[in-house]
Amino acid sequence: MTELQLFYDSGLFTYVVLPLLIFLARICDVTIGTLRIVMVAKGQKFWAPVMGFFEVLIWIVTMTKVVQNLDNWLCYIGYAGGFATGNLVGLLLEEKLAMGIVKIQIITRKDASQLIEALKESGYGITHHPARGGTENVSIIHTIVKRAEIQQVEDIIRNYNPKAFYSIEDIKFVSQGIFPIKPINRRWRIGK
Repeated sequence: MTELQLFYDSGLFTYVVLPLLIFLARICDVTIGTLRIVMVAKGQKFWAPVMGFFEVLIWIVTMTKVVQNLDNWLCYIGYAGGFATGNLVGLLLEEKLAMGIVKIQIITRKDASQLIEALKESGYGITHHPARGGTENVSIIHTIVKRAEIQQVEDIIRNYNPKAFYSIEDIKFVSQGIFPIKPINRRWRIGK
């Protein structure tokens, strides 16, 4: 027997290395799967199938090892732990990548003119209209931004109208319109 065969037959490989490899492989395939689902939702017709190929390839290899070692309960733990961790890693990675665009709807009870100006000066296209809320008149402001810019818009809202209600929705597609109205100038005035 070669040294490599001895290593594969050892308790160290069977009860430590193999479950760890299964754990890591599951993190990879579930992370890819999470990102693939995001790509499908965002209409990425090229990347979703490519990611699906690698997701399933890793899964098949991993499942083969689990089935070959049905008597090793640590492989089950590695498989389940990798699945759970892969979900977390996929969601964190997707959040960091901040792919796509969103619509931010802002509803404000107080005068929205300073907030509207600050958004425009920062390069965001907006649509706004007066409306009637449950008990009083309100202003509704809509803007479409890249997901990576959500924090900047939230900072502007907090500085100009900290009690404004706002919601954020994913957008799959945008056609035409002002997006953005000028190169983004991130220097906006605080507390006008």
